[in-house]
Amino acid sequence: MSTVRRAGAVMGLRESAIEEYERHHREVWPGVLVALSAAGIRTYSIYRYGTVLFSYWEYEGTDYEGDLAALDLIPACIEWNALMATLQVPVEGAEEHRWLPLPEVFHLDGVRD
Repeated sequence: MSTVRRAGAVMGLRESAIEEYERHHREVWPGVLVALSAAGIRTYSIYRYGTVLFSYWEYEGTDYEGDLAALDLIPACIEWNALMATLQVPVEGAEEHRWLPLPEVFHLDGVRD
């Protein structure tokens, strides 16, 4: 049975790369978008606060770890990630060239009476 999973993560950004990073994300490569969708990513947003990036996505599927790991094998994603690695800086506690996953501490679906 398919389930929905929410995830958030942070990454640093080189101050000199802000304009280039945002330009690339206005024009994300079609192959990357297709791969994300095929991996069960239904919603994906990246926010920037100074040189800190925050990403949020929703996954719908049955094999979260497997589907995300498969993205690392897709040529368009490999090339995209290599390009982004030249612009990003891992935050403390993150593996090199990886976003640091964050724990969810609150979530609200809709309005409650």
